[in-house]
Amino acid sequence: MGDAFLVVGCGSIGQRHIRNLVSLGIKVLAFDPNPNAQPAAEESGATWVGTLESALATGPAAVLVCTPPHRHIEIGLLAIEAGAHLFIEKPISHELSDSLDQMLDAADHAGRLVMAGYNLRFHPGLMKLQSLVESGVAGGLLSLRAEYGQYLPTWRPQVDYRQGYFARESTGGGIILEESHEFDYVEWLGGDVSSVFVRAGTLSNLEIETEDTALAVLELEGGRLAEIHVDCVQRGYSRSCKYIGSEATILWDYARGVTVTRDGQDDEFFEIVPDPNEMYMSEISHFVECVKGNASPPVNGRAARHTLEVVMAAKRSARERREIILT
Repeated sequence: MGDAFLVVGCGSIGQRHIRNLVSLGIKVLAFDPNPNAQPAAEESGATWVGTLESALATGPAAVLVCTPPHRHIEIGLLAIEAGAHLFIEKPISHELSDSLDQMLDAADHAGRLVMAGYNLRFHPGLMKLQSLVESGVAGGLLSLRAEYGQYLPTWRPQVDYRQGYFARESTGGGIILEESHEFDYVEWLGGDVSSVFVRAGTLSNLEIETEDTALAVLELEGGRLAEIHVDCVQRGYSRSCKYIGSEATILWDYARGVTVTRDGQDDEFFEIVPDPNEMYMSEISHFVECVKGNASPPVNGRAARHTLEVVMAAKRSARERREIILT
């Protein structure tokens, strides 16, 4: 096995991972089925390889799958068969399938790790909230509220959103799958989801066939409650999480930091406004350490499959307009 990392999919996130890996001194190969991606990949520091087969034949130490979700498992299986460790951008797939389980089983059998790209696990503000929760500052959890919103055409201004995977159900689009971040970290903070009830729809005039807004009520283990709001219609950027405990309320605001409130007063404020690339650099550095055998993925393949199970239950709830119980 070589020491190079192969990035498959050279859109914005693929280019970011290439730059960050190169800055760590990692040799990076790149492939994208769209040959127009070659200049950007090479400008980011990668060596372009003309076909996926020839790229995998070099025996990369790891493969980063940064394609639309509907291609994740197909490429992931090939990477595992080639003997590589695997990093897959979230969500791990666009659907629960036998192929997903086959890939995870193959990775286990081959002794290869799978890490899912839930980069918010590495955001210093959210990490601070989690550490405060772990310290017991908030007391026992009563409820959680998580929110994300940003106007879809501003996500990647250089790309026509109507042509991207987000716009189509078949490629893994829609706000629920795209922002599975919130479902992942709500369970990280509050425990496993036991049931989910969702309302969702395409409420705006965006030219997409998928939902643009979703509201979810989750029951967590022990009967505690969580709310998740995700949308791609609101102007500006909004991301936050409020942890309501028996002793204090902790609020993480992506743009400001973390506030701990007791008895109606802001007792503590931690200003945390990192460079946007910091969490991605921390994430990919951690993956490199995982490949070296010095660390474990915060969200491995099985955990990412579980999050997908919750997210697909959320989509089903919205479709069937009823509560879905998870077993």
